[in-house]
Parts: sequence; structure tokens; C-alpha cells
Amino acid sequence: MPEATKKRHTDEEMITIRLRVHRNNASKIKEFAETVEAGGERNYTVAEVFPEYVGNDKQVAIRAYRYRENLTQRQVAELTGIPQRHISEMENGKRVIGKEMAKRLSKVLKADYKMFL
Repeated sequence: MPEATKKRHTDEEMITIRLRVHRNNASKIKEFAETVEAGGERNYTVAEVFPEYVGNDKQVAIRAYRYRENLTQRQVAELTGIPQRHISEMENGKRVIGKEMAKRLSKVLKADYKMFL
């Protein structure tokens, strides 16, 4: 009795992807796609992608690690014992991140505490 088989995936198969991106990022997305298609790799710095955050490394780090761990501010607050509004203020540069706070955040966000200082 013949077995059902799946169609083999071939490298020549192409798909179309439609994206909505900000006009300022369109050339970067196109360049990245062309690099990937050519088999290369292109890395972007934070400054290239988010120029508005240059100089705000600590705030960006908290938000980035929080997103990486798929946590909300409220969840980070519950896990660290730091009030949610304080986390928001730290992410927005309105509150200083002390060494003790940085250590608490680093445990939950799985990062070196020095990233937040």
C-alpha cells in the first residue's frame, strides 16, 4: 500500500512577503533582504535602527531584555518587587537605576547587572 508523502522543500521556492514599515526604514529592510538572499549577513547597530535612543543605553537595555524575556512591566514588577511605575520611569529615563535595582532586574531579565548602570 503506498504511503502518503509530503512534497519535498526545494531551495528554489520563492515566496512574497508584504511588510508595512516606516518610510525611513524601507531602504534598510530592502538592503537586509537583499543581503539575506545573497547568502550574506548584515548586522545593524542599535544606533542605526533606533537613533532616538542613542545615549539612553540603560533605558533601552531594560526594555530590550524585558522584551527578550517576553515580560510586561507589571510582570517584572511582581518578580523583582520593584513598583511597576518605577520600572516605567527607569525605561523612560526619569528614574536613576541604582546598583541594588540593577541586581534585582538582572536576575529576572537574565543579564549582567552592569548593563543597567
